[in-house]
Amino acid sequence: MDTAHKKNAKIFKAFCDEKRLAILDLLRSGEKCACVLIDEMEIGQSSLSYHMKILCESGVVDSRQEGKWTHYRISQSGSKYAADLLVQLTTPCLEQIPDKC
Repeated sequence: MDTAHKKNAKIFKAFCDEKRLAILDLLRSGEKCACVLIDEMEIGQSSLSYHMKILCESGVVDSRQEGKWTHYRISQSGSKYAADLLVQLTTPCLEQIPDKC
């Protein structure tokens, strides 16, 4: 399978779970510590870690360590890439720039 397709599939995998969508909704208001997400989501640390790994691998979420806690935020570049990808995939070739089809 094409490397670009693998990368793009990770983005859609990130969006295909209701818990991950809820996490993204929480992150819309700004960066959050994992401890806050655990409390807000009412899930365990291992469950949050699983979902955050998928979100970070997709490029839609960025993380940073601060002491023992990880802080998460929506990646502006990852978000833009995902939005542009959705438009590209759902726009008929006749309406796109020839090199993009």
